[in-house]
Amino acid sequence: MERIMSVEEKIRRAEEIYQRRKQEEIGPVAKVSVNNKKDIKLLKKMVIQIIICIVIYLSVYTIRNKQYIFSDDFINKANEILSYDINFESLCNTIKNQFNKWIKLEDNQDNSAIGGAIEENEENEIDENRVQENDQNGENTENLQGNEQSTQNLSQTEIDVQNIKNTTTFVKPLEGIITSRYGQRDVERSSIPKDHTGVDIAANLGTKIKSSTDGEVVLASEEGGYGKHLKIQIGEVSIIYAHCNNLYVKQGDKISQGQEIAEVGSTGNSTGPHLHFEIRISERIINPELILQL
Repeated sequence: MERIMSVEEKIRRAEEIYQRRKQEEIGPVAKVSVNNKKDIKLLKKMVIQIIICIVIYLSVYTIRNKQYIFSDDFINKANEILSYDINFESLCNTIKNQFNKWIKLEDNQDNSAIGGAIEENEENEIDENRVQENDQNGENTENLQGNEQSTQNLSQTEIDVQNIKNTTTFVKPLEGIITSRYGQRDVERSSIPKDHTGVDIAANLGTKIKSSTDGEVVLASEEGGYGKHLKIQIGEVSIIYAHCNNLYVKQGDKISQGQEIAEVGSTGNSTGPHLHFEIRISERIINPELILQL
């Protein structure tokens, strides 16, 4: 005999059936456990590797396909700068010597300012005595004697420089960087003389050298430490162009100022392409920078 269900039991039974059917429609939920820290580290590492690969690829692509970044003009300028034979130690010593000369010049100016008043008084007394003597004797020989004394006080180098400037005009033989100046210098090789008799002007191999003056080629030689060199004479003044690559003129040729006479080279006792420019008067060597601005 079947049991009669109450209304409450029917409602509870209906709710159970409803809940069971609802769970069957949703289905089981999968649970996944993730190690967050480990996955984040791997993700960062992968991103960094991708970025590095992209940068390398872009760099290679740019170098191979973008010629304007490394243009011929840029490369030529870089080669031109790298080809200069620059002795940085010599340049530092030159700057140091110029600085010391400047300090000495300032000291001399200070000393001359201190004694200026005394010298001025003495000169005034001398001038008054000369005027009195000229009035008494009617002679003007004192002025001539004063000019002779001022000439005698000049050194031989100062006299030579005045004579050269009064008789000869000069132009720069070429444009370049001065790597070694006239006078004493520090050298690393024993074959290079410490007493430098000219000025070294660095330039690219094959750069044209112009004659600084008019004159005649009295020597065109390839012998000795000067390598291929020229000696051009004008009156008592002679100019030497040394360490040339090629000579355009020969002994006996008449030269005009500004004429191309040779090429910059590194022949003879040389450490790199440059022009050794030297000036002499009656075979006495003169600092070229006292004659013209290089």
